[in-house]
Amino acid sequence: MIKLTYKPYDVQLKHVFRISRGERKSAPVMLTKLSYEGVDGYGEGSMPPLYGESLETAQAFYAKVDLSQFDNPFDTETILSYVNSIAPGNQAAKTALDIALHDLIGKLLNLPVHSLFGLPTVSQYTSMTIGIDEPAVMAKRALDYKNFKYLKIKLGTDRDKELIQAIREVSDQPFFIDANQGWNNREQALEFIHWLQEQNTIFIEQPMLKEDKAGNAWLTERSPLPIIGDEGFQRLADLKEVSSIYHGINIKLMKSTGLREGYKMAVTAKALGMKVMLGCMTETSCAISAAAQLTALADWIDLDGNLDVTNDPYSGVKVEQGLLRLSAVPGIGLTQTNWESI
Repeated sequence: MIKLTYKPYDVQLKHVFRISRGERKSAPVMLTKLSYEGVDGYGEGSMPPLYGESLETAQAFYAKVDLSQFDNPFDTETILSYVNSIAPGNQAAKTALDIALHDLIGKLLNLPVHSLFGLPTVSQYTSMTIGIDEPAVMAKRALDYKNFKYLKIKLGTDRDKELIQAIREVSDQPFFIDANQGWNNREQALEFIHWLQEQNTIFIEQPMLKEDKAGNAWLTERSPLPIIGDEGFQRLADLKEVSSIYHGINIKLMKSTGLREGYKMAVTAKALGMKVMLGCMTETSCAISAAAQLTALADWIDLDGNLDVTNDPYSGVKVEQGLLRLSAVPGIGLTQTNWESI
């Protein structure tokens, strides 16, 4: 019998984190544990308000979940299909169960989760994100993050060029640019993208409103840089449509309902000739370690959501000089859990 336990938790950040559509200094997450025959698997669901989930909605969802009916945790398709059928939405709440189940299975088999998917143990450079702030503050952040190979810069303001110029005065690191739907004029956006290309930019993430499919597709057709869909892409079922709108997708476990669907997304996207990025929300090392299991399928990773957290209860994958080092630790790779003290 599988037993579910969960705890609400408030993740605290070192700095106020701003994007074009809001700001936060903390983030609510739901931490989960699935227990089976003396072995525990851990999971996490991060719930930024922009996505319509909360600790309250997660608790209401879990009140409907009965995993005690399952005697075999290896029957993942049946278990996760059941979880998905309980209610629509609730992606992050479902993700927390998916991650915990994969962690449990990996531990029972004494294998890392990436091996369960037939993936090698690889390391890859993650970007470090700089949120929107005053130019001098963003430049200072760039100096703080000088050991990272890539910087991810949040834009979507009326002073975007000034922000980039301030950072370029102190750093020559390649940029991942994320407008978070903040640009609304396609011609101006295209002109700016050409300028960003000269500033050593690798790709542009979600330039325009997700609802503006024609505008994003227009940019994708003309952009000298890859255009990556984030807010405009949620579930596996969206992939066929978005393949004609963006060059690539940002897979976040909190959108995909977890590793099972995230893996399918990555494999399908690559089969369609799309670029694959692995991203995250503000998360603890639990969810970051889980997402890292899919690193071998990604062209780029932005798995830094735990690096600015001041009260991370977990230890998992490590980032050294910007390199995220995947390990062969069974499950999702957690080395410390502190469950009882949370």
